[in-house]
Amino acid sequence: MLLKRIFAFFAAGLVAAAVNAAEPPQALIERISTEVLNAVKADKGIQAGDTNKVIALVDAKVMPHVDFRRMTASAVGRYWRQASPEQQQRLQDEFKILLVRTYSGALSQVKDQTVELKPMRSKAGDTEVTVRTEVIGSGDPIQLDYRLEKTADGWKIYDVNILGVWLVQNYRNSFAQEIGSNGVDGLIGKLAERNKAAAKS
Repeated sequence: MLLKRIFAFFAAGLVAAAVNAAEPPQALIERISTEVLNAVKADKGIQAGDTNKVIALVDAKVMPHVDFRRMTASAVGRYWRQASPEQQQRLQDEFKILLVRTYSGALSQVKDQTVELKPMRSKAGDTEVTVRTEVIGSGDPIQLDYRLEKTADGWKIYDVNILGVWLVQNYRNSFAQEIGSNGVDGLIGKLAERNKAAAKS
């Protein structure tokens, strides 16, 4: 289960380097996914579960090239517009830490996996696409789909689907419940509490 969870997060890492905006999304994913997987396989510290190394890898390879504002706004849903700019920033910060902490422990599970890209259904000129892949390893193939948008800075990922579950939608349900009960500050506090507990474990 850990392996499946890490690949949901690893999807963001597949667009984790400075890229040319004209590079096709599939070529981008194929190139960067190999770099990310190789970095994990070559680092014994990451394989041993060194959280600091994991965070450094994610920060360097993943977050600068994810439309994290859009991802967080989508996860928060209709309540995003009710949040102040300061609350929106706090939500982004805590959501980022949540994702990094949630999946960092599973990076040590990466062994001999490779990524196989599936045919993409898109047209020339599309600014949003879905790239479908499978992660091939010793177990059953893991289905991964990525939603990317073309920006002035290149293609950026804003949602990930693993085995039929979209990451943003998965969090949206729980976030909505928390905000409905305790407001935006309640969600921020809940995320912060969860992140502090994870940091101590």
